[in-house]
Amino acid sequence: MQTLLQSPTDPAFVQNPYPFYETARRAGPFFRWDDYGLICTTSAAACNAIFRDRRFGREVPPELAPEIAPHMAPFYAVEAHSMLELEPPRHTRLRSLVLRAFTSRRIAAMQPEVATLSHQLIDALPKGPFDLIEHFAKPLPVIIIARLLGVPEQMAEQLLRWSNAMVGMYQAKRTRAMEDAASLAATEFSAFLHRYVDERRAKPADDLITQLIAAESEGERLTTDELITTCILLLNAGHEATVHTIGNGVKTLLELGMSAATLGPDRVEGTVEEILRFDPALHMFTRWAYEDVEVMGHTFRRGDQIALLLAAADRDPGAWDRPDQFLPTRPTKPNVTFGAGLHFCVGAPLARLELQTALPILFERLPKLRIAETPRYGDVYHFHGLERLMVEA
Repeated sequence: MQTLLQSPTDPAFVQNPYPFYETARRAGPFFRWDDYGLICTTSAAACNAIFRDRRFGREVPPELAPEIAPHMAPFYAVEAHSMLELEPPRHTRLRSLVLRAFTSRRIAAMQPEVATLSHQLIDALPKGPFDLIEHFAKPLPVIIIARLLGVPEQMAEQLLRWSNAMVGMYQAKRTRAMEDAASLAATEFSAFLHRYVDERRAKPADDLITQLIAAESEGERLTTDELITTCILLLNAGHEATVHTIGNGVKTLLELGMSAATLGPDRVEGTVEEILRFDPALHMFTRWAYEDVEVMGHTFRRGDQIALLLAAADRDPGAWDRPDQFLPTRPTKPNVTFGAGLHFCVGAPLARLELQTALPILFERLPKLRIAETPRYGDVYHFHGLERLMVEA
């Protein structure tokens, strides 16, 4: 197996990681990324196989569980109840309960609100050049999540600060200061939600927190800690990824000179799927091997950790025709942007709804939208998103 060196914080890599992925692809289905000390794959087939194989999972094998430093304990106290980090049977129970509240009907009912909010944000855009990330991509998903949960929209900025601090724990540039900030955010966010959970237990409302409280499966309900962690997960995972996807998608469409027609009723679904495939928000997701298992000629041993390079898999020429080209008319088929198998993202339907609703409105309302300065990606790997996107209408 070939070993490759590539700092994930190197400025050239941050701006364009795809050349490195192509170099890694030539090494075969697996390579060792020395900077992480991880076996990685760029292969769509390998990603799909590992996502769906119950012999791999997110939960750390007990004998490898690291000792948690005291300053990070509050963060990991929240993570301990996240279905993103758990395996069956606990994952099965949590996901079943969450899906009883976070239903497709409830998500679909948000479409008019997403449309109205999109128009309101466009109406409020400043004159002259403006940052699309700050004025459109960031506020839209966080306000929608606030409305969905039933917490005040006025809290949007604070929710963003908590979310940004917590997702910093997954970035390659993580520092002690970022760890302290994540733990503080976890503590404050949990305390804030605890008050709302108590309030909704006493006075139910038509919101997701109430529905999560009421959700029951085979006599089981979510504990308060599980409920709070689920709300935090929905915000952190859903918001961070949607902001980056809106920014990356609009950048691509504008760079290629694509118009509102690309997002017309008969084309919007395919265009959004191509946005999700071509330049996704999450580039790396890891799994642990729970037993000795062979995948595409490589034998993983129990305790091995593997990094699935989702953005690379979504440009695998073995799975996609002309993968490095943005082709919104290509036939839609599953990509690995939202994962697959047991841990397929529960927020995927909401993210798709937001993208399929907001982007057509943006391009219809602002037909002369153009990029005002060279976009730059932020140093946020293993996420991938723009620092800002300065545009003119």
